[in-house]
Amino acid sequence: MPLSRVCVFCGSSSGFDARYRAAAAGVASALVARGIEVVYGGGRVGLMGVVADTALERGGSVTGVIPKGLFAREVGHTGLTTLHEVASMHERKTLMYDLSDAFIALPGGFGTLEELAEVTTWAQIGLHQKPVALLDVDGFWDGLVTQLDRMVTEGFLRVENRRLVATYDDIESMLDGLESWIPSPAEKWIDDDER
Repeated sequence: MPLSRVCVFCGSSSGFDARYRAAAAGVASALVARGIEVVYGGGRVGLMGVVADTALERGGSVTGVIPKGLFAREVGHTGLTTLHEVASMHERKTLMYDLSDAFIALPGGFGTLEELAEVTTWAQIGLHQKPVALLDVDGFWDGLVTQLDRMVTEGFLRVENRRLVATYDDIESMLDGLESWIPSPAEKWIDDDER
């Protein structure tokens, strides 16, 4: 499916490894090169700032969504194409979801993990059919991937729902995968005998 806007979840910190910043810049550059608008959390610091600044420097369009409380602490990016200030974190995630055709998670902390989990849960319960991808920078997401696979092995996650999160270590392959993604027809996540 053609993508016009992709939401990037990532850290408000840069992490200790320069490869994280390079990956954030690489994703932003690749999105702009394909004519895809960046949607993200609206911050000017950390990997969030790298994504926004790189996309803008390359001539791309960047939409940020940030809660007013965070903007007031001077971490909001004032140079974006569009900046939406919302009342809560929940409204932030909802608007980022509404604006986007697909989702990418770069390295980050609790916020990134929570955004990834919520948007994937929404896909699992049928609220949307949009692709979700992890960009695995130098094995950053290995532990999460192992845990997701264990959830399948232990009977907490269906195989078809596990496939809702694709993992890539190459930016162009990831974007190709997002564009060629076909939604799974699986709608239920509870066995009939558990109802």
